[in-house]
Amino acid sequence: MVVVANQKIRIRLKAYDYRVLDQSVVEIVETVKRTGAKILGPVPLPTKINKFTVLRSPHVDKKSREQFEIRTHKRLLDILEPTQQTLDALMKLDLSAGVDVEIKT
Repeated sequence: MVVVANQKIRIRLKAYDYRVLDQSVVEIVETVKRTGAKILGPVPLPTKINKFTVLRSPHVDKKSREQFEIRTHKRLLDILEPTQQTLDALMKLDLSAGVDVEIKT
């Protein structure tokens, strides 16, 4: 078992749908535990809410408006003492299409 010298990997996940996000987190956690590395998390970060207000009709009903919002859910994972197997397994992992993954070492 080769341990990368005193290193940690930080994975930050973002998605609009929290169910898809949580499913991806479970896949990552299972993969990391299978390879023998330690993991901290998942830590839920604050949800960012973008709100948009639009006119319902451009001509007559100026005061009638409609509101929409987009919620961006985020999770944080720290992998401590990653092995070469851990890195290979993470690179081969196929996550859902709606999940944005940022990996920092």
